[in-house]
Amino acid sequence: MIMKARHHWIVYPFFKWYAVWKVNRNFKPVSIIGEVTDKGLPVLFIANHVSWWDGFWLQYLNQSIFNRKLHFMMLEEQLRKFWFFNLSGGYSVRKSSRSLIESLNYTIELLSDRKNFVFIFPQGEIVSMHKNHFEFGKGLSYVLKNLENSVQIIFVANLTDYFSKEVPCLNIYIEEVRLAQLDNLQIETRYNQFYQECIKNQIQIRT
Repeated sequence: MIMKARHHWIVYPFFKWYAVWKVNRNFKPVSIIGEVTDKGLPVLFIANHVSWWDGFWLQYLNQSIFNRKLHFMMLEEQLRKFWFFNLSGGYSVRKSSRSLIESLNYTIELLSDRKNFVFIFPQGEIVSMHKNHFEFGKGLSYVLKNLENSVQIIFVANLTDYFSKEVPCLNIYIEEVRLAQLDNLQIETRYNQFYQECIKNQIQIRT
């Protein structure tokens, strides 16, 4: 049995406040780059996984545009260690066990409710934000193929730079996915194109 997400009446509201406060305190400025409108659907973020900060950044983005209920997959041993994440929308996964399918099916279930948003790191591990190509695991493909309802899918790329400042800036690049067929190779290719475009934009920034 997996550990399903919970939203504690004290812990979750505190986490929502804390995520925004912590991002604004540690990154200046914080910019959301791209045009996305809320369509009133369940929301799936497909994002790069570069640091401990990722969940805070994505919750910041969620509260800025969608304000959906947070859900995210986390390794079971980490979720048991950091229990407060389970009370803030985290649910468990064990990659090398049969319960992986249970976790993926639970993701599909969550994405059937328009009040929810889920974020996924399809590369499955933390990698440098300077890496210029991502290879997606099969989990995302399984979720996309088995969805039975419409979902708003958003590409996200989080990039930071210090430039001449003591505190880094944070640019959150976003793009809505509009693909006729959401097979794994197609969406991996399109995400890599999106990420390269974000890098080019980041390089051109002048302060």
